Amino acid sequence: MSKELWTLKNKKAVVTGSTRGIGQAVAEEFLKLGAEVMIVSRSQDDVDSEIERYKKGGYDVHGVKCDVTIGEDREKLIHKTEELWGKLDILVNNAGTNTRKKTLDNSEDDYDKIMNLNSKSVFELCKTVHPLLKKSNDASIVNIVSVAGYTSVGTGSPYAISKAGMIHFTQYLSVEWAEDGIRVNAVAPWYIKTSLTEPVLKNKEYLEKILLRTPMKRVGEPVEVAAAVAFLSMPAASYISGECISVDGGFLKYGFGL
Repeated sequence: MSKELWTLKNKKAVVTGSTRGIGQAVAEEFLKLGAEVMIVSRSQDDVDSEIERYKKGGYDVHGVKCDVTIGEDREKLIHKTEELWGKLDILVNNAGTNTRKKTLDNSEDDYDKIMNLNSKSVFELCKTVHPLLKKSNDASIVNIVSVAGYTSVGTGSPYAISKAGMIHFTQYLSVEWAEDGIRVNAVAPWYIKTSLTEPVLKNKEYLEKILLRTPMKRVGEPVEVAAAVAFLSMPAASYISGECISVDGGFLKYGFGL
């Protein structure tokens, strides 16, 4: 292989839910590695704020207000991407939500909201963006899933269903779209320090339970998830497709423990 392996230089990337938490960390890591990034959020103010922040640092960044659960918004995102770049090298499906409720406490509306954002929007966005990814000839999709897609984390069964489905969808697309030059992988975090997990992690008793089940005895950082996403998007990972990397401090492998 003659091309540079450990870089995202000149890559064009769309990252959904990229104005906070893991999505924000992914966008920032991509920019540092030389990619041109499209910031995506439901809030125009958040998009504008992120663009201003990154441009002060000299990064090549763009943005669009988009609710990925709405078909018209997805079309608007794709239209802007095509107009700007004519193709797409990387799609990171990060936008998602959870209820952290027991199964009997989840309403039908809760279930529909979670599945529409975590599952249906990913399915539809991948289909919509496929022509632009195919033009790349060296494209990558990375789906942000969760360890909840593999095992029980106590609450949020609709969330777990959606993430388990995304893992299997990742495997399916990796086979179907290989002939189009599109690799498809996933990253499954455990507890990561973000604004969404902050209220949960403030509960000392619950935090102790998390750490007890995590061999590395700490909560992860957003940049640690972003690094895995960046790797899967690089030429260095050019023969990796259909895989899911757990960024979990060893949580899934712990078993009974001692």
